[in-house]
Amino acid sequence: MGDARQIVLPDLKRQRVAERRFRGLRCLHTHLGDEPLTRDDLTDLVLLRLDAMSAIEAGEDGLPGLVRTAYLSPSTNGHSKAAWELMEPAPPSQIDLDFVDFITELENDFARKRGELYRADRRERAILVGVTTGSVEAEKERLLELAELARVSDVVVLDTIVQRRPKLDPRYLAGKGKIEELVIRSLQEGADLIIFDQTLQPNQVRSISAATDLKILDRTQIILDIFARRAQSREGKLQVELAQLRYMLPRLTEMDTALSRLTGGIGGRGPGETKLEMDRRRVRDRIARLQNEIQSIRQKRGERRKMRVSRGLPIVTLVGYTNAGKSSLLNRLTDSHVAVGSRMFETLDPTSRRLRVPVEREVLLADTVGFIRELPPELIEAFRATLEEIETSSLILHVVDASQPDCSERMAAVVSILEGLEGLALNDLPRLVVYNKADLLSPEARTELGSGSGHVLVSAVTGEGIEALVARIGALLKERGKPYEALSSPYSRR
Repeated sequence: MGDARQIVLPDLKRQRVAERRFRGLRCLHTHLGDEPLTRDDLTDLVLLRLDAMSAIEAGEDGLPGLVRTAYLSPSTNGHSKAAWELMEPAPPSQIDLDFVDFITELENDFARKRGELYRADRRERAILVGVTTGSVEAEKERLLELAELARVSDVVVLDTIVQRRPKLDPRYLAGKGKIEELVIRSLQEGADLIIFDQTLQPNQVRSISAATDLKILDRTQIILDIFARRAQSREGKLQVELAQLRYMLPRLTEMDTALSRLTGGIGGRGPGETKLEMDRRRVRDRIARLQNEIQSIRQKRGERRKMRVSRGLPIVTLVGYTNAGKSSLLNRLTDSHVAVGSRMFETLDPTSRRLRVPVEREVLLADTVGFIRELPPELIEAFRATLEEIETSSLILHVVDASQPDCSERMAAVVSILEGLEGLALNDLPRLVVYNKADLLSPEARTELGSGSGHVLVSAVTGEGIEALVARIGALLKERGKPYEALSSPYSRR
């Protein structure tokens, strides 16, 4: 195979490939002169999981010189700097090695170490990758958020890698050489999957998947997975499924050519419909059905909104970044018991409770799904029926986690998403910024932040600032001239 300049390995497809075994093939080739194993040799050894990679010196007289051999090392997972080990160079006549016994023992050792790792922690293990054309430090901050998303998805983060490039590679995102290094690193750490911070295009998914047998995910898929885990109501499940199908449709690829032609045959017209085309048609049909069901839900929501407006009950909507404490604030204000947690996207289904404001009147306090930077457009479109509830609000409470060092960037992300909701008139609605988690701030930060004309500092845990917040809500609604509905039941605050 190949010539004096290069070796072109054939497509081995999935011949004897598995997580805890080698390929069952070894590559023996020649090097002209005293040349060690090249980087390409060692990369092919790792990527293809070959039993061994050997290079035989070819002298000017045509006789063989030293033989240099490398094999995969079972002592990886961060305990060695390389994923391979090198044998001592030796002339062919002095090599005394039963290779079958050697590689069998090596593979058993490899499988045993992988098995011990799997038994110790059965969760999937991932390496996070961020590629940027801007600041490396900013990308590292983004990877911290991606690591939190992975943790919520029950994935163990083994390592994070950041690469800065003049421009993103249209085929591999990070460049082919970096992908090869990444795959080697994954073998060293015992990773099961690679998660990219950027949303991968369909051609990038295909190119990267062709370079490794590891599972490839991106930020959008992680968020969709979390939404799928969190959705409880029928509406939420429909919205998440629609978003997943919309994301998956352009990324469907035909992984196996077997049985790809299903509906043709003798007497048929042409070769028939490919399996890939059938899969895409089924996905499109399912998307159409989900859209019809969500549209029906959307109409019912519209009717309920009209009823609330006709009753003159003001609506105050909570919006904010995920894990900012919106549900906790709702519980504190209305003495409710909505499920809360410290994880991202803990609650997806919208919740409404009545809140008593001064002058013995009531308003409706509505919670919404949490936002995040670069929220997938598929999710925004799928949850549009839910987000339309914001349009009928008399007041928007923008809840911000004041304890986060990047709270200003998170605030900007929420504002950007709200302004990007086409067709919704949200710009004219009054907004009050609520800095939550005051109990986690230092005295200096509390003094610097304080409470101003456009914001208020509170703690949903301790109740600090809640009285002032309720008063501000009542005053802002009064300025808007919104009538309140008289109390029909003795609601109270803590």
